[in-house]
Amino acid sequence: MNNFRLMMLPFVAGLVLGGCVTTTPPTSVAQPMTARPEPRHAAAPLNGAIYSIASMRPLFEDRRARFVGDTITINIAEKTSASKNSENKTSRSQSIEASVPTVVGLPLKGVQGTALSASSTNDFGGKGQNTSANDFTSAITVTVIEVLGNGNLLVSGEKQIGLKEGEEFIRFSGVINPTTITATNTVQSTQVADARIEYKANGFIDSAQAMGWLGRFFLSFLPF
Repeated sequence: MNNFRLMMLPFVAGLVLGGCVTTTPPTSVAQPMTARPEPRHAAAPLNGAIYSIASMRPLFEDRRARFVGDTITINIAEKTSASKNSENKTSRSQSIEASVPTVVGLPLKGVQGTALSASSTNDFGGKGQNTSANDFTSAITVTVIEVLGNGNLLVSGEKQIGLKEGEEFIRFSGVINPTTITATNTVQSTQVADARIEYKANGFIDSAQAMGWLGRFFLSFLPF
């Protein structure tokens, strides 16, 4: 009995630790989600008591994002609505009538004069309707992770919110045209190309709504 308890101890410990580990939901946004700015190189003047090359920005410099590591705020305002309605009807009918004439001298005189008829009717009716609507409103500040050859900015970022029941993740990535950036360094999500927006969460509530791995295993090959 003692040996059995010793053998089961690593298994139980693994289950307990696995339940305590916070897993991050997978993502499809552009990676990495952030980037550090490149170091600035300047020959002169040297650093002084007040002046610092690393933190220096010209007084009249445009503060809109344009370098790797700069941040920009995305106003997410996505609203989609789609509906589809289709209806099909088909009908087909046919009938056949035939009779055996009476002819003198032919065998099987009992069959002569018999009338034959056949008819068939096929009807089909199909109707389908699909309606979907989505509304997502939020704001997230992302980082420029790459400056493309034509000047467009590839941005990516994540916002993580920890709640008592778990954690929520808001992720965003896309390509921004610098001309769409406002003076307040913000851009609407509808003006971002190749936008990928995610809203995911983890915790026991989301885990309870997901099918277990054993159930998914049996559903993968059961024919019913």
